[in-house]
Amino acid sequence: MHRFDPPGPRRRRALAGLATLVCTAGLLSACSGDDGGRTTFNWYINPDGQETLTAIAEACSTDEYDIEIQLLPTSATDQRTQLARRLAAKDSSTNLMSLDPVFVPEFANAGWLAPFEGDLADQVVDEDVLAGAAETVEWEGDVVAAPQWANTQVLWYRKSLAEAAGLDMEQPVTWEQVITAAADEGATVGVQADRYEAYVVWINSLVQGAGGSIVEDTEAGRDAKVTIDSDAGRAAAAVIQQLVDSGATQPGLSTSNEGSSLGAMYEGPGEFMTNWTFVYKNYEGAVGQPGGPADEEQFRDLGWARYPQTVEGEESRPPVGGINIGVGAYTEELDLAQEAAVCVTSPEAQGQLAVTDGLMPSRGSVYDSPELQEAYPPDLLTLYRESVDTGGPRPKSAYYSQISSALQSVWHSPTGVDPDSTPQESAEFLRAVLDGKALL
Repeated sequence: MHRFDPPGPRRRRALAGLATLVCTAGLLSACSGDDGGRTTFNWYINPDGQETLTAIAEACSTDEYDIEIQLLPTSATDQRTQLARRLAAKDSSTNLMSLDPVFVPEFANAGWLAPFEGDLADQVVDEDVLAGAAETVEWEGDVVAAPQWANTQVLWYRKSLAEAAGLDMEQPVTWEQVITAAADEGATVGVQADRYEAYVVWINSLVQGAGGSIVEDTEAGRDAKVTIDSDAGRAAAAVIQQLVDSGATQPGLSTSNEGSSLGAMYEGPGEFMTNWTFVYKNYEGAVGQPGGPADEEQFRDLGWARYPQTVEGEESRPPVGGINIGVGAYTEELDLAQEAAVCVTSPEAQGQLAVTDGLMPSRGSVYDSPELQEAYPPDLLTLYRESVDTGGPRPKSAYYSQISSALQSVWHSPTGVDPDSTPQESAEFLRAVLDGKALL
């Protein structure tokens, strides 16, 4: 994600208190020690929340081991590639990994993740873990990763824009209503439509919001049933086509990402934007800065609502993302590495990621903590939690990377999407890729 840089005094105070919070979690025997002969575990992280994750790594290091941060590329696809190359070579220095949930099945199926077993598995996935997050770390009956944070998307908008357009944001809204309202008011709609994973996230939610799916029977692996050539697939394509033709697109639609539309919220009449949970903290920390709200009054003009419906009257399926912590199967001192994974996913660590970085917890109890209740408006916390619980996950398949790449190659650029041809063409290409008859 491309983001503003909002850390202020509050963030620094929060990070300073993190070591104490994690140490009191009771998960480890100690939280500090000398440098003599300790094991070093590499923790490969994505760019979100680097400062907080570094503090967590330091707090979770013990007398027996240090956790060192290693930064992965920005895009999820590149993150997967770099980790897969290391693990395919049985690299013992790839210890802890921040994994996008969609890559967990592939890594587990390849034997690259060390499952959590016994009491440790029960500790990693207990009744406090939200159902959507728990589902992403289980593969063929094993707990193969530890949920750290659970992401989802909501509809962000300027209250003044919605009011001018006559939209009742207390009620569910459709993509058609949002696009029409933006076009009528000279505003825009921010989405992620670059040729990358987030574009598939959007397509998947549009399809699921119309009651369909991209593929079914994913447990069959390459023999999964391709189902995107359907009324739901055509409804998803129609939304993209409407946006392209509406005049409400933002410059650079075909290269748009999570960060490129942030600056449009407070320009002119503003925008409607679907984006992840980090947006609130980004704008809160950017008051008075370029691209952010001019002042607190303008910040209060920021609104949020449930992800738009693809089909009027059918409940939307907000995207579900987040990060799970996997432990490399070739790790030496495996017990200690898994202990470290439990520490970096503790409720205290999850709460700190939410407060300082807008990366929301995978544990339900953390949403009720005083720190989060102070950091967020109550209705926004409720919206986040409901969106995770009722969201639409991407296909859980060991071949997800092929599924995603095949979709990107046909549905991109968004300016070429046609409901009459794109779903059918993408279904045929995806089938050929899974059958080994076409190359990506």
